[in-house]
Amino acid sequence: MAGRLMARNSPARRVPSHGTHLMGTTYAIDLIPVDERGRSAPWNWRALVGVEPAARFVGFGAPVFAPCAGRVVIVHDGEADHEARRSQLTLIPYMARQPDRIRAGAAGVAGNHVVIAIDPVGPFVLLAHLRRGSIRVRPDDRIEVGAEVAACGNSGNSTQPHLHLQATDSTDWNTARGLPIAFRTARGLELPRESEIVTVR
Repeated sequence: MAGRLMARNSPARRVPSHGTHLMGTTYAIDLIPVDERGRSAPWNWRALVGVEPAARFVGFGAPVFAPCAGRVVIVHDGEADHEARRSQLTLIPYMARQPDRIRAGAAGVAGNHVVIAIDPVGPFVLLAHLRRGSIRVRPDDRIEVGAEVAACGNSGNSTQPHLHLQATDSTDWNTARGLPIAFRTARGLELPRESEIVTVR
């Protein structure tokens, strides 16, 4: 994605970054598009007490670009983009359904997603929570860094539109091990700190 992105669940804060090694998420990072005030969406009364339409969020529909070159090995589409939840009240019933999402496997957790193999035997890079119907690549496509892959959505285990990014040694999600990631910047290889806002061009 391009623009202003806030890092959440950063491996720079803790490992495993999402509190679990499940499905290779050990070093995963979430990138949330935000506005010039650092908000993923404007605040109002509804944000405090209820769910919100995903379309209200800066990131919903934002282009997602390939962070690496490689071959597309998995494309999954068709999962609904659900309403967003920033209210603590709405997170309680959402978390109660977490076991159901885990039982549904990659579709329930990652939602609409694309996996890129950097080499034939890995590592494998997962782009998750994509917008339904937005995926522009197909299995076996060769893609370069910066190729438009899809649009940011709110599918799967996602409380607001964002991109979940992770690298693994396998696409067998029951046994996949997470691999450390870093981003190439003008200063070298870096990893955004928790809640750090970075600008990507």
